[in-house]
Amino acid sequence: MSEFQLILQQLKQPEYVHVLLNPLPVYGLAMGVLALVVALVLRNAPARAVALILTIVACASVWLVARYGHLGYDRVYAMSNRDAQEWLDVHAQRAELLQYSFYLAGLVALAALVSQWKFPKATTLLTFLTLLTSVLALALGGWISHAGGQVRHSEFREGPPPQPATPHPHARPH
Repeated sequence: MSEFQLILQQLKQPEYVHVLLNPLPVYGLAMGVLALVVALVLRNAPARAVALILTIVACASVWLVARYGHLGYDRVYAMSNRDAQEWLDVHAQRAELLQYSFYLAGLVALAALVSQWKFPKATTLLTFLTLLTSVLALALGGWISHAGGQVRHSEFREGPPPQPATPHPHARPH
């Protein structure tokens, strides 16, 4: 099997697609935040529009990341040891609960983008609100990612995972 065929085969595995896409919300939103700060400092409407579009795309990508993570959960769980399974449950619970912070930031960014043409007086306020909600989503995304990284990278683990508040719906008893 050629490497190209192998890649095509792996793209059929949801856990593989999840690993490919999972940096997009965090790294994309970090770039959106940086672009928003630059646009606000420069007071440049075209730069602000680009920054808002980056933010919207990064926030919207959370849906795909969560979808493929959910689809790949059982396979990753089955191939993991007990500690990794517990981290997977923590990661899944955080992702399910906190993905909405990205959607909120994306919606505020969309409102700010539309306001540039429809309600120009509200644009600056909505852009600052986008920056605030984006920074919050970025911090929460880092927290989600931290738990996800613990699943396959035992070298980063320093003790047991925190116990999820409620068991993940797919979780098996330990």
